[in-house]
Amino acid sequence: MQKQSSGEELLATRNMDLHILDHRLRVTSISKNGLVNFTHPLIKLIFLRNRTRCKFFSLTETPENYTVVLDEEGFKELRPSEHLQVESAIWLPLNVVSNGSASSSSQAVGVTKIAKSVIAPLAQQHVSVFMLSTYQTDFILVKEKDLSVVVSTLEEEFNIYKEEGGESVPVHCQDVSNGLHKNGREAIQPTVHPVLIPKNQFCVMSLDPDTLPSIATTLIDVLFYSSSPKEDPQPSPSQDCVKFFSFSLIDGYISLVMDTEAQRQFPADLLFTSSSGELWRMVRIGGQPLGFDECGIVAQISQPLADSDISAYYISTFSFDHALVPEEDIVRVTDMLQHQRNEPATS
Repeated sequence: MQKQSSGEELLATRNMDLHILDHRLRVTSISKNGLVNFTHPLIKLIFLRNRTRCKFFSLTETPENYTVVLDEEGFKELRPSEHLQVESAIWLPLNVVSNGSASSSSQAVGVTKIAKSVIAPLAQQHVSVFMLSTYQTDFILVKEKDLSVVVSTLEEEFNIYKEEGGESVPVHCQDVSNGLHKNGREAIQPTVHPVLIPKNQFCVMSLDPDTLPSIATTLIDVLFYSSSPKEDPQPSPSQDCVKFFSFSLIDGYISLVMDTEAQRQFPADLLFTSSSGELWRMVRIGGQPLGFDECGIVAQISQPLADSDISAYYISTFSFDHALVPEEDIVRVTDMLQHQRNEPATS
């Protein structure tokens, strides 16, 4: 596939809009043994949309915990508990959309499309991001306190809008300035984190919200009662499979990420995926919990994938990050990441 010149890339991004969505989000974690204390509010947030004003909800199960990302209305449903960890920042979701005239030679989907135009520039400005890819789109979460740096960094590349009460209002650097335009620190060589590549095959799927009641018992079983594959809170590099299941209900759209074992429990005629029905493999990033302040973790994975035009979904969780790449590309991705780890750091 022919690579774009820098001029073509600039033209492509100028045909894209960056939207600051009208949600203020919290990133939380529920411990595995504390889940029993939260099943009532979680079932309400997933299934009873008419009983909550929550518009942004995502629940991801990993071997360590459940990561719950939700707006302030949804956060009110979670009672303080020793089993609930809450990241202190307010996060704002960004979304890159075509304004109708974008043309790109790249066929890659997911975070790969925005690696060079969004992820890399923010990493260079020391802005930490929390990624949430869904079946429909990719959400880039940034801390509210970093918004002025985000806008000043990206406004040359994008038309930036802030959604307010259903309206998209143009935003410029001076509109959000709090005296911080660029972080102004020297770029540092980011830590190259170890990766784990389990053998599960994953599906990225969606569902008509009106049919959600039809899969309620299956979804409850998979989310709250399933213990397969065998869980280990600290997966080893040799482990065949890891538990990973993600459910998102955002502005009325449902997205599910599950492995093929979980998929077999659902009615085949209700879940849908892209026409090619591709399978995905996971790259799990981090040997120890990553935290929320380090910058460049997403760029470390998305940049080489973008260079090779490999599609990727990317889901951050409270402890680790997860990239999903097409199964047919997993050997190439594995070699690429191994080469990256073996490269000496450059100053």
